[in-house]
Amino acid sequence: MSDQPNEPHQTHNINPPALQTFIKQILIANNTPPPHAEIISKCLLSADLRGVDTHGSNRIPSYIERIRQKALDPTATPTIQQITPAAAQVDAHNGFGFVAAHEGMKLAISMAQTFGIGMVSVKHSNHFGMSAWLVQQALDADMMSLVFTNSSPALPVWGGREKLMGVSPIACGAPAGQGRPFILDMAPSVAARGKVYKALRRGERIPTDWALDKDGARTDDPAEALGGVMLPMGGPKGSALAVMMDVFSGVLSGSAFAGHVTNPYDPSRPADVGHFLVAIKPDLFMTIEEFKGRMDYLYRRVVESERMDGVDRIYFPGEIEMITEEKRLAEGIPFTTAEIESLNREADLVKVERLKVSTLE
Repeated sequence: MSDQPNEPHQTHNINPPALQTFIKQILIANNTPPPHAEIISKCLLSADLRGVDTHGSNRIPSYIERIRQKALDPTATPTIQQITPAAAQVDAHNGFGFVAAHEGMKLAISMAQTFGIGMVSVKHSNHFGMSAWLVQQALDADMMSLVFTNSSPALPVWGGREKLMGVSPIACGAPAGQGRPFILDMAPSVAARGKVYKALRRGERIPTDWALDKDGARTDDPAEALGGVMLPMGGPKGSALAVMMDVFSGVLSGSAFAGHVTNPYDPSRPADVGHFLVAIKPDLFMTIEEFKGRMDYLYRRVVESERMDGVDRIYFPGEIEMITEEKRLAEGIPFTTAEIESLNREADLVKVERLKVSTLE
């Protein structure tokens, strides 16, 4: 297969380790310290592997543009203020959200190992991609977790029509024994706004129940949807979850809130995103073996429950993404020609070797 494919919407598979190395080199060439570039590239690759393409490597051009316009400081190092033995705050200093959130979860885990729970508020941060990578960071330490963040306005409050709340994800997780761990990572909107950007990049239409255009009409045009508002899932319930994310992430942290977080695709000013991270020791009330055994039993009860007509298989939350990761590790990560070329333009600007296509046959 040619390294220079021509059809803009043709799909090609990319070798995962090669993709991470490529992204890391672009970040380093744009003044990101190598240890930070390692964290960021690993997190972006995790999203690509799990099939969350909206929050993976395709975000690099928007991040780099924010660096170029000095809306994001790639050299910033997070600082920590210990508030109580089980609560701390991280100041991201307008650096990458991935780095600040990684440090925040690391700190939350450390506190939880001693005190049973650790809470960290992160202020003056930026977009940190897919929330599930933070849940996985806690799972790797045998910890339960809660991961909240706020984001730029894209969603009206229930009964409104203006963009006010973000489609901020709510995420949480719990470790298991032999079964799959529990990983929930969902937006309070019918669909994540990143899926609309993905459809726009790929020249695709979107379902008409995802968004409204600027005039309040349903639309299947991603460009019109981005000029309008996303729709909350479950009506007022999704709207209330979006407000909750703003309370815990924005109001509590001292970061922007109430519609004042900057869009990650807007390079004109700092985003000032806030995060709220909690790690919980799962063996507070029983042994870790008993806890994991109970999680395994819950897993079996869920996936083996009676199926409704037309359903071939029931999945545990996060299981589909884990299966996708196993498949993509073996077969590669699909990117369209247009997406590859967008990444390669960033490589050309900083004299990094262009990304090559591999079918991994």
